[in-house]
This record gives sequence, C-alpha cells and structure tokens, in this order.
Amino acid sequence: MKTKIFIDGSEGTTGLRIHERFMGRDDIEILPVSQELRKDENERRRLINSSDISILCLPDTAARESVGMIENENVRIIDTSTAHRTQDDWSYGFPELSENHRKAVAKGKRIAVPGCHATGFISLLYPIVAEGILSSEYPVSGFSITGYSGGGKSMIAQYEDEKRVPEFDSPREYALSQQHKHLKEMKKIAGLSREPLFSPIVADYYSGMVVSVPLYTEFLKGCHTPDKLRTFFHDYYAGQKLIHVMPQSAEEEIKGMMAGNGCSGWDGLKLYVTGNEERAVLTAQFDNLGKGASGAAIQCLNIMLGCEEQKGLNL
Repeated sequence: MKTKIFIDGSEGTTGLRIHERFMGRDDIEILPVSQELRKDENERRRLINSSDISILCLPDTAARESVGMIENENVRIIDTSTAHRTQDDWSYGFPELSENHRKAVAKGKRIAVPGCHATGFISLLYPIVAEGILSSEYPVSGFSITGYSGGGKSMIAQYEDEKRVPEFDSPREYALSQQHKHLKEMKKIAGLSREPLFSPIVADYYSGMVVSVPLYTEFLKGCHTPDKLRTFFHDYYAGQKLIHVMPQSAEEEIKGMMAGNGCSGWDGLKLYVTGNEERAVLTAQFDNLGKGASGAAIQCLNIMLGCEEQKGLNL
C-alpha cells in the first residue's frame, strides 16, 4: 500500500524541490490540490487529515495553522519552517547527530526539518560540544555565504530581475542586528549557553552554501590540531551516508578556495577542518535547497517509512 503524502505549500521553492525528488517513486501517492484551492483552509484541512504524512513548506504562521487543523491522530508531520524547531514535543530532523535523533525521526509524529544555516552550524558544533571537546560556554562565532534561492520566491525574483540595482551584483551581508531567525535553533540544538555571533552573506548565484566556524585550539580538549579534529569528525560521522568528512588533501584539491555553489544540486554535506595548531576553521559545504531544506525533508521521510534514507536523493 502506498503512503499518502500531502505537500502543503507545494508551489514554494522547497515544495517544488520535494516534488522533483518524488518523481519515479512507486511507494508513495501524492495527494493533489488544485491551483485555485491550494490556499483554501477547508481543502487543506481535508488533505492533511487524509494523508499519512503531510510535509509543510510554509511560512511559520501558516505552518502553525496547518498543525492546528489536524484531527486525525495518525497523521504525521514534517515541517520545513522555523515554527517548531526548538519545541520539546517535536523531533529535530537531523538523524546524523546521534542515535537518539535518528530514533526520534523514525518514530516521531512531528518532525522539524533544520534550517539551512543551522544545518551547517550544528553539524560542526553539536559533536564537539556533546563530546566535551568544546565548552558550551565558549563564545562561538560563525559566518555563511549562500545563494539567493534561500530567500524564497521574492528574493529569487529580485536577483533575476533584469532591472535590478547594482548592489545585487555584489555579496551582501545581512541580519546585521544579530537577530537571524536560526540563532535560537543554533543555540539550543548545539547545546550552547548563548546564541552565537553569526554573520550570513547572500551572493549572486542560485543555490549552495558554506557555513564556517573559527575556533582557538587552546580551548579544545584533546583535539588541539586540525588533524586531530578531522579524525574526531571522521569517527563521529562514520557510516553516515549524507555527511562526508573531507581529508586533508581536499584543501589542496579545491586550491584553498571554498566555493559557495560547490555542492549545488547535491543532497549531501561536506565537512572540512582547516587552519593550524593555534586556530582551526570548521566548514560545512552543502546545498541550501538540498541537505539544507528539501533533501533533508526527504531523508527524514525515508527514515520514517523505514526505507533507504538516500532514496530519491542526489548523492
């Protein structure tokens, strides 16, 4: 019997990518919604409660409204919005972090997919905080560079407008007030005592992102060199199909330059450790629309269904 899937918000960037990843699958049935009724509350309520799993690709307020429509206790939800990522009664959809995270995704009824910036940040910080290598009190800072698709339809339209202003030709830093919407998620999931100093940058390319966290090695317990850190991450993520800890030689292969779009169209995540014995830089390179959004949602769905977690993904 096929699993009935409803995608609430199927016309958005994430929803469209999820639709693409379902092409050719014979184990699911997509519950369609007509164009004129896709925002109709009664139709959305009917489809959510008719589904086995509903995937929410909506703004925060609309996602909360959709959850409030659930009347069928058997319906499971995968939410790609920010709305539920820090709530204790929701499972955090990052199965590689620990066996408990993986079990929570497999058995959970409410799964919150990580944010794109948060995905990179947490992949780097969670392991070293959880294992006591870095104190939760450390004043963490980080930065990211991302393609403009991360801003959704409005930003895509701005960047692809032939009459756009010259400023769009240049990388642009934003969230200057240190109020980025992923900060609470970064703090809680990574196990930090305070929100990190975080500076995201959007640039003139469609998709892909790099998230970097610099650290003074003197504050790291037992891993005072890039080699030791790299070995730690290699062991920590051993066997994970979507996370690849890159060897030292990888820095030479990319000629010391980390491209923001280097993983565009790919659903995995590459983790680099660079620097020297005094200062190390942890970097995650991935696609903001892949492991940072729709790819992660499909991975969680696959785990919930008990099939290969990479099914339908581009790896």
